[in-house]
Amino acid sequence: MTAPQQGLQIVETRTAIADPTALGVFGLSLVTFVAASAKMHWTEGVGYLIPWTMFLGSIAQIWASSLDFKKNNYFGAVVLGVYGLFWMAVSMHWAISLGWFGAIDPAQFDPRQIAFAFFGYGIFSLFIMVVAFETNKVFAAIVVLINVLLFSLGFAALGFAKAQLSAAAAWSELIISLLGFYACGAIFFKNFFGREILPLGAPLGLIKRS
Repeated sequence: MTAPQQGLQIVETRTAIADPTALGVFGLSLVTFVAASAKMHWTEGVGYLIPWTMFLGSIAQIWASSLDFKKNNYFGAVVLGVYGLFWMAVSMHWAISLGWFGAIDPAQFDPRQIAFAFFGYGIFSLFIMVVAFETNKVFAAIVVLINVLLFSLGFAALGFAKAQLSAAAAWSELIISLLGFYACGAIFFKNFFGREILPLGAPLGLIKRS
């Protein structure tokens, strides 16, 4: 007797994947907090920042991104992946500038090139910002500030109003980290308790999804 005749049902079982958003947001929050300490001149140098940019800013966010792709969370997957790769590239930039891979020939290295990387990320982050408005208010504020940070860093790297734009970058990065810690805690509580403990704010509802 065949399986259909026996009325058997084949059920595919899959292991549920927990929401990785809190992990990814924590990675963003911690790396911006540590990096802001240098921009605010509470600390000096970037050498000791690299482990945090590599592991928290990069690996944690990319790992969370890969899990979000499996969960079909398009926004989280793209955003965490994009910013995770950003911090990997920044880590390499700092490592090269510190001579970790050998002596630097000034004729072969133009520090202004990173400005165009900041601008490129800023352009794409404008698209992310539109979607962030339709997630929650905390994420929207974080992405708005990320755009302030990226364009401030870009123009400062080109030498425009360097003091003022460096200050804008420092404060925006610090606020990003603090909002990120709040969002991380809110997501962690919600997933554990099954209900909202810390509000993230309703979407703005400017663009309706079909």
